[in-house]
This record gives sequence, structure tokens and C-alpha cells, in this order.
Amino acid sequence: MEDWSPGEAFERRGYATKSALLLAARGCRAFHEYMPLRYVPSEPGRIYRKISYGPLLELFLLDMRSYRGPNNSRAESHYNPDSYLLGPAQVMWLKRELQRSAATWKVISTDSPLSTVTANAPDARTPSGRGIEIADLLSFMRRAGIRNTVWITADLHYTAAHYFDPNNAVFQDFEPFWEFVSGPIHAGTWTSSQLDRMFGARVVYQNAASHEQGENLAPCFGLQFFGHVAIDGKTGVLTVTLKNVEDRTLWSISLEPNSDENVRRVAQPLPG
Repeated sequence: MEDWSPGEAFERRGYATKSALLLAARGCRAFHEYMPLRYVPSEPGRIYRKISYGPLLELFLLDMRSYRGPNNSRAESHYNPDSYLLGPAQVMWLKRELQRSAATWKVISTDSPLSTVTANAPDARTPSGRGIEIADLLSFMRRAGIRNTVWITADLHYTAAHYFDPNNAVFQDFEPFWEFVSGPIHAGTWTSSQLDRMFGARVVYQNAASHEQGENLAPCFGLQFFGHVAIDGKTGVLTVTLKNVEDRTLWSISLEPNSDENVRRVAQPLPG
């Protein structure tokens, strides 16, 4: 949940354990037992990491859960532990590794969409809370000339393509980019979420449960989605395809590396 942080207590029915910290520790242990990761002595239990796939791709997997603050001071305009999302150490690591990367494409995998996790107040004129950290990161990427970045995520419980345009944003010190959402697989499907407009997020495509169908629609109804990303080895063109559980293509876009056309191209849903 975007209002979740490690120190809080759950008040929801059905939770025998109310401590979010204890639940997070159990979840972290289960995750590491299922998916062993390289041990970092200075940061035991660290999840964020980089995976290199040759000259065309580096994948940056972030952790937006372990270091986040409560985000309960959305009016605050200064960076403080309450507004942490990635946390200072992870932000410094990401900036450094992005700047070092020689890969054509830098794909950034997040726990939650940037379009919902920052949760700035609707009338905010500057980033606040967790938005401060994201604004700093996006601004750094522009100044450092880091191009060909694509963001992928799940968590919305439906599939979508979001385009972040500084021309339509409150905070404008960043280069346009795409965020693609699918999943989590075999979980309830939700209705569409309202996007935070601080960074100019716009829905280009989405497929979600309707309000008539209701929230948390069971997987047996077939509204399950996944995404596929492919890079052409000769041209470097990156193609993102959003699909349903029947492997039918719902929407697709191809992005050329180092092309300003990427910030202007908007694909249309496929017929049928």
C-alpha cells in the first residue's frame, strides 16, 4: 500500500499481527529464501541491485519498501526521513550506476508506479513528501544526460502505459519518459487509479476492472495481464507489448534509442 511504512501498525480486519515491521521482516525472509541474492556485508538483506545483459540493456531493480517513511507530512517541502521512498543510500547508488552505465537501454524496475507512489497533494505547486526524492532523481538524470530510460512496474493490479511529459507537469525539470505497468499476476484486478500530475503522468493505454465489475475482481474473470519487452539486436529498438492472460497483444510501442521521436510518439490500442 502507498500509505504503508515499516513503523506503523495495521488496523485492518483480518490481520492477527498488527506490526508492519514484523510483517515486513517475515515477508523479507520469505523473499530471500525463495530468491537468494548476493550478500552485501554493509547492507544485510539488501534487495536493490543491477543486472547487466550486455551492451544493449542494464536492469536496475529498486526497493521502494524497506526504506520508506510514513509520507504523512505531504505539505513538507524539505527532504527528511518521513519523505524517504528509496532512501539516501539507494538514491546515491542509483545515480552512480546510471551515470556509469554504457548500456543502450536502462530499464528501471520499481515496486510501485511513480504516478501513484509520490501522492502529492492535488493542488501542490512543488514536490512534497516522497515526491521530493523522485523530483531530485529525475532532475539529476536530465542534468547528467542519462537517456533511454524506461520504467516498469506492477502493483496497480491492471495494465497501463503512462507517459510523463514535463510540458504537462507541475515540476518540469526532467526529460520525458515512459512507465509501463502490468500485474501482479494471479491477484485481484482493480479499477483504474487517479494519477499524480506532479510529473505530468498521462494515461496512454490502460485495461482495468470496470466500476460495475467492482474492486479486487477475482482472477477467474480473466482480467490478468503481463508485459513483454524485447530489444532488436541490430537496431537497438526496444518494443514493449502489454498482453492479457490469453497471450493476446493489447497494446504495443517501439522506441528507438537516442531518438527525440520517443517523446512524441503515442501508440494506439490494437483493434479487437
